[in-house]
Amino acid sequence: MANPWAGEVAIRIDGERQVLRLTLGALAELETQLGAEGLVALVERFESARFSTRDVLALIVAGLRGGGWQGGPGDLLGAEIEGGPVAAARAAAELLARAFALPETPGQTP
Repeated sequence: MANPWAGEVAIRIDGERQVLRLTLGALAELETQLGAEGLVALVERFESARFSTRDVLALIVAGLRGGGWQGGPGDLLGAEIEGGPVAAARAAAELLARAFALPETPGQTP
């Protein structure tokens, strides 16, 4: 099971459950790959629904790599993601949000 407290998100790729996680190294790789002017710019793209399929794919790959996967973007070009592009975009957005969200503790006030 994916652990949301550790920033993990689970998706099924080619019928296999995968756990995605954005480590610091995965985030640095993602930032470089997308040419984003920092991670805040990437977060803003998702918040304003201005993200591209390239952004989604890059986030999924970075999350997979953060979870220990050794593949690259080319390995996912023919892969079937359960739920299709919408599920992939949802997982990418959730992954990005969890990477920067502080866990809430019951009874804790912001």
